[in-house]
Amino acid sequence: MTLAQLTFSPLINSRTLAAAHQLVIFPKGKAVPKDLPHGALLAAVLKRRDMKADELAKSPVAANAENGALVAWAMLDFEKDTFAQQVQVRKALQLLLSENPKGIGIVVLGDEAQRRRAAELAVYGAWVNGAPLPVHKKKNEKKPLQKIILVGLTAADTVKRRAQRISTPTLALPMQRGGDVAFSKKSFDALKAQAEGSLLCRELTVLPPNELTPGLYRGRIKKLAQQNSWKHEEFDMKKLRRMGAGAFVAVAQGSDPEDAAIVHLSHQHPKAKQTVALVGKGICFDTGGHNLKPSRYMHNMHEDMNGSAVALGILLAATQQKLAVNLDCWLALAQNHISPKAYKQNDIVKALNGTTIEIIHTDAEGRMVLADTLTLAARAKPDLMIDFATLTGSMATALGARYSGVLGNRDELVQHAVSISKQSGERLCAFPMDEDYEAGLESKVADIKQCSMNGEADHILAARFLKRFLDDVPWLHIDLSSSRCEDGLGIVASEVTGFGVAWGLGMLRAGLQV
Repeated sequence: MTLAQLTFSPLINSRTLAAAHQLVIFPKGKAVPKDLPHGALLAAVLKRRDMKADELAKSPVAANAENGALVAWAMLDFEKDTFAQQVQVRKALQLLLSENPKGIGIVVLGDEAQRRRAAELAVYGAWVNGAPLPVHKKKNEKKPLQKIILVGLTAADTVKRRAQRISTPTLALPMQRGGDVAFSKKSFDALKAQAEGSLLCRELTVLPPNELTPGLYRGRIKKLAQQNSWKHEEFDMKKLRRMGAGAFVAVAQGSDPEDAAIVHLSHQHPKAKQTVALVGKGICFDTGGHNLKPSRYMHNMHEDMNGSAVALGILLAATQQKLAVNLDCWLALAQNHISPKAYKQNDIVKALNGTTIEIIHTDAEGRMVLADTLTLAARAKPDLMIDFATLTGSMATALGARYSGVLGNRDELVQHAVSISKQSGERLCAFPMDEDYEAGLESKVADIKQCSMNGEADHILAARFLKRFLDDVPWLHIDLSSSRCEDGLGIVASEVTGFGVAWGLGMLRAGLQV
């Protein structure tokens, strides 16, 4: 998907306000700024609705100008956290994007820092929401946004920002003007790469299961590897059987054809001093196996591969941003089907690291495919390993769809992850995984149970299970309870949120500090 072209205008004038769809963002205050574009029209709207000016900080509004243009106004509270600011900008953008415009004009007001911040949010929001996701309708009314005009930054902003060290997960958006053009484009290239990573994640996740079987998924990944010069390696079922990857094979053997595989992608940076392994659960459809899901819970199970899509989105964006870190991406691609060959309760299988596992519930397949994939990833001794998975219903029960959960084997690392989540707007909640939880996984006939029968604290037990396959590599586990959220989440308007891509890039940019 080609994202909208971004152009810049230093001044507010009749030409820059000629766009048929315009967004005006200004700082929170008791009154509307005197120099606000279309200020008289906004005053009339507020009077008609009997609204006070500062109520715009809760609900943006839109109205038609005399020339027919649709204008939206948003008052941004810069004292609120990143997530709240993202929501406000997303709501304002949706007033415009709902009409599927070809282009929008974005005007930012306030002091230098406020204008930069508003521009960051609005341009990124236009990119991630302006490109429609795949649908299968005879007539698709969704059209991609083609052009964004940004108004309100000055050359002075660019010079000052150039001298500053960018230390936050968000990016500065300097003005394009004269000798500053190259610097501006470089900054926006990084922001655009993050949007493309989010779009890749969401595009893959919404594809129907007949279009994204493990075999078809492998083909897409191979093409991406060729386009981005990633090293590409596949461990297919024959190879995994020979290696002794019994946990992965147990899940995948129930499918026909046997097109499951663990796919390894590698991206090296010449100046990198550290290596991060990204591991993604890629269950392309999850029936629950012999412990069959009821229809209510089987619906949308083509999205059970979302963790792998998050890992791919981070890899794509980090590659395009040329982040100085080596990345190994490990994707566990399979389906959980019913057949005479499918694994079943009370089976005992041996994982790649030699651990024997007693099968308790066939719908706990994610931790099985991840076990052997984590073992492979850990053998390379990365400085940090992060796995992404739509792993447990208990995490969704605990948090709903607005947060995802994080667990790990280093307390400082978990707290660092939560801190980055607050900056990125993709919020994480930390959960304990103390050793005494291990009692729920004790087996009388194998080294470990796959899960417990009662399901209590399953998100914690799942993390304790995965910990057996890490070889003590520093590790974070992201249980993606917010992979889908009705009406969108944060800056993203689609129900499939792409949660994890922005956070993961924030982790990589911040560096491995713990």
